[in-house]
Amino acid sequence: MAGGFGAILGVLALGAGATGCSSGSTPTAATRAASPADCTRGEPAQGVTAVQVAGSTSDWTVTSFDGTVLRVHWFPLPERSDSGGSPAGPHPTVLMGPGWSLPGDTDTKGTGILGGLPIHDLWEAGYNVMTWDPRGFGKSNGAAEVDSPAYEAKDVSTLIDWVATQPGVQLDAAGNPRMGMVGGSYGGGIQFVTAAGDCRVDAIVPTIAWHSLGTSLYKSQTVKSGWAGILTNLTASEHVARQVSSSYASGRSNGTISAADEAWFLARGPAQFLSNVRIPTLILQGTVDTLFTLQEGVANYEVLRAQGVPTAMQWFCGGHGVCLTDAGDTAAPETATLAWLNRYVRNNTAIATGPGFTFVDQNGESWSAPSYPPTQGPRVTSSGSGTLPLVASGGSGPVTSVPADQMLSGLAAPITPAPAANAVNVPIAFTETTHVVGAPILAVTYQGTTPAGARPTRVFAQLVDIASGTVLGNQVTPIPVTLDGATHTTRLPMEIVAYTADPTSKVELQLVATTVSYAQPRPGGSVTFSAIKLSLPSVTGLTAVVPAAPAHS
Repeated sequence: MAGGFGAILGVLALGAGATGCSSGSTPTAATRAASPADCTRGEPAQGVTAVQVAGSTSDWTVTSFDGTVLRVHWFPLPERSDSGGSPAGPHPTVLMGPGWSLPGDTDTKGTGILGGLPIHDLWEAGYNVMTWDPRGFGKSNGAAEVDSPAYEAKDVSTLIDWVATQPGVQLDAAGNPRMGMVGGSYGGGIQFVTAAGDCRVDAIVPTIAWHSLGTSLYKSQTVKSGWAGILTNLTASEHVARQVSSSYASGRSNGTISAADEAWFLARGPAQFLSNVRIPTLILQGTVDTLFTLQEGVANYEVLRAQGVPTAMQWFCGGHGVCLTDAGDTAAPETATLAWLNRYVRNNTAIATGPGFTFVDQNGESWSAPSYPPTQGPRVTSSGSGTLPLVASGGSGPVTSVPADQMLSGLAAPITPAPAANAVNVPIAFTETTHVVGAPILAVTYQGTTPAGARPTRVFAQLVDIASGTVLGNQVTPIPVTLDGATHTTRLPMEIVAYTADPTSKVELQLVATTVSYAQPRPGGSVTFSAIKLSLPSVTGLTAVVPAAPAHS
């Protein structure tokens, strides 16, 4: 399921007062879908059927474009009479989407999750807030179509139509609210496809989102069975498109999925729709995210940057996974999000959004560079050889001890890589303090055999910090191998990592036969690596980041 990149459409300069839609234009359903880049519209917005839920001050039912009834949670900014209260409206609005299988957030006193913002912090920053139950989840009707431009994105456009009619909402023009979007995972993916099809969105902050459901769920044509099982089981009682369960069943059976299911997931993007995203975008990605890895965020970042879109990226120790090292400044994602919204939604040019790229290493220290990738330093190389028995036992993971206070510890621990007992090990030496940031390049020359079978032939590569007993970033990379007895050579990038080494660091490459993260490949036989060559990217010119105070308007 490898997704295509959007075409490069040139440079778009966005000034302090730039918006997604031309001043004075009003959106229509036809132009939203057909020509997202052309916002010179003059027709009145279509009416939206909305009914307040009896007994609730915040809940509404809104009928979407195809008759699907969505549950919406509307939290206009409370007006306060005290001297430190919010000024009189109208106010800009933030739409916040939830994760997969979840309803929209309704807790006005709770804390954010997975790097996301709580409602009350958005209130404090001066925003109206809308959350919603995506179709198929919570109290919304319909079936989940996995953030499809043809369904969920059109649902959000309907919600924007409705927001534009509410009192206290700042408008750029009739039917065009001044607004941004936030949210993690499923709530991150919807931001890209909405922004690609509705120019009224002014800025987005997608958190732990994906670039392609091919590279994220089916990397190197290898089923990510650990997360596939979790995501499918989370929706066992919900209404979802049949491809979600059929691909999971196929992955469990033989480690592959059908061509039809692959094409269905690929059509969900957002890779091929990014050429229509023209608004400021802050990408937040997790260094230990084993579902939507750092490469997914980098791919989105590179496309948007190439188009001249104001884009920044921050990596934090979190996401779809468990942080087994020092997380550092855990408030950094929220601080960056508020600064981004205040700069590009409120158009406050006095707000500094910070460096173009920041990351946290395993020591909890944050570093920045003007953009990604940072200036490249000398590459760190290592080599080795060895024979790997292709057996199920002794593989990578699971971890045996995880922090109990992390939200996803219970879900993620059983599918998190750990040092393997059955492995070919290649030591890596560092002669000086080195920031390893990016994708290691692995080249192997090998030969091997395995019995015939339906499952694919794979081995896996991971980097292990021996002192801490952890896999760098919890990342493991599938490597397709041809086991016909002949000699073959393959070269590929491993998953991106962010790690600071020094001469005392003890790190090794492990080539392993199985991992808890991916479907088990074909068992039996062995593979002999006559040459293993590893090249690690180092970066220079970084600036240490001092935790900043939260950015309110």
